[in-house]
Amino acid sequence: MTPSPSIDRTPAERLQVVYLDHCARLSGAELAMLRLLPALAGHVDPHVILAEDGPLVARLRAAGVSTEVLPMAESARNLSRDRVRPSRLPGASVAHAGGYTFALARRLRQLRPDLVHTNSLKAGVYGSVAARMAGVPAIWHVRERMADDYLPVAAIRMIRTLARHLPAAVIANSESTAEAVATPGRKVTVIASPVVIEAVTRPRPSGAPLRVGMVGRLAPSKGQHVFLEAFARALPPGTAQAVVIGSAIFGETDYEEQLRAQICSLGLDDRVEMTGFREDVSGELATLDVLVHASVITEGFGQVVVEGMAAGLAVVAAEAGGPAEVITHGCDGLLYPTGDVDALAGLLHQLASDEELRSRLGAAARRRAQDFTPEAIAPQVLALYREALSRTLQKPRARPAE
Repeated sequence: MTPSPSIDRTPAERLQVVYLDHCARLSGAELAMLRLLPALAGHVDPHVILAEDGPLVARLRAAGVSTEVLPMAESARNLSRDRVRPSRLPGASVAHAGGYTFALARRLRQLRPDLVHTNSLKAGVYGSVAARMAGVPAIWHVRERMADDYLPVAAIRMIRTLARHLPAAVIANSESTAEAVATPGRKVTVIASPVVIEAVTRPRPSGAPLRVGMVGRLAPSKGQHVFLEAFARALPPGTAQAVVIGSAIFGETDYEEQLRAQICSLGLDDRVEMTGFREDVSGELATLDVLVHASVITEGFGQVVVEGMAAGLAVVAAEAGGPAEVITHGCDGLLYPTGDVDALAGLLHQLASDEELRSRLGAAARRRAQDFTPEAIAPQVLALYREALSRTLQKPRARPAE
């Protein structure tokens, strides 16, 4: 990344933006960033700093994005949500995070970007502090819900306070997320996560069983157990195949074993395929007829829902948070009360018996997904950058900490 001498530039000039993430795995936030950056080409000169090495590094570099790894100690990087309590944070994690923040601030002073864009909640905390030390305005991109079923209440208060005072602007991936992070005096801009729409062909052999699937990491909050129970209740043997696509990428291996045991107990051994991690999500979606989103907690956005819609699938999603903002029930998808196995089973039975409904929902879903392409989302992000820089120029810029 070429250091920029000043943020006083015309709209036609490219902005120098550093993107921060604590994670280098191919999870939702990281895939969203990977899709966004190429769409900003010509307007933004991006440089990504990750706190760990991983698959995302190669994917970013293959896309032509300047990327570096500034390693963070594992005890700080992998600090679990349930241990985030301001009154008693783990001492070693705090010390490592503090040292990392100072190192990042030094790196930002070397790069001298116009903006820092944090891509995860953890990166929002340490990244905005480092940016303030370096005298660079920061953007918080909030994708997680600030709710007590996700974070301890004390941690939510702390994050809302930091979000009010540290960043120059805050992006939320849905109205639901924005409402949860909003505080008096802090405007939150809603910008959805981008999803790539690819050509999908779905040849169906005559008489082939319906293929109903879930895509996403294996975790109790994602609700694969709800999906399997509903599938078993709704669809008798010989009529449908269930596909569970994803792996326990954040260590939820116990849950994966529970799912395998559940498959056996439900008598679904020959009717459920667990594929493990698949990098080609669009290719996997092309093998399905119905996509299920079964999260048992409210999702901030639910990228996989839009991915399924972009693939022209009939999508069934939990009726809360981001998915409920994306889907209009009965028009471009179906919604059911979160965690309600019987309701999900009823919708699966309805879809299995009505090919015309599946086709109609899939066609409307694909049209709706056009609202979430990278080309549609990038101008919204760029406008926020310009607005944040304009506000920054109207007041004295923070002096870099030595």
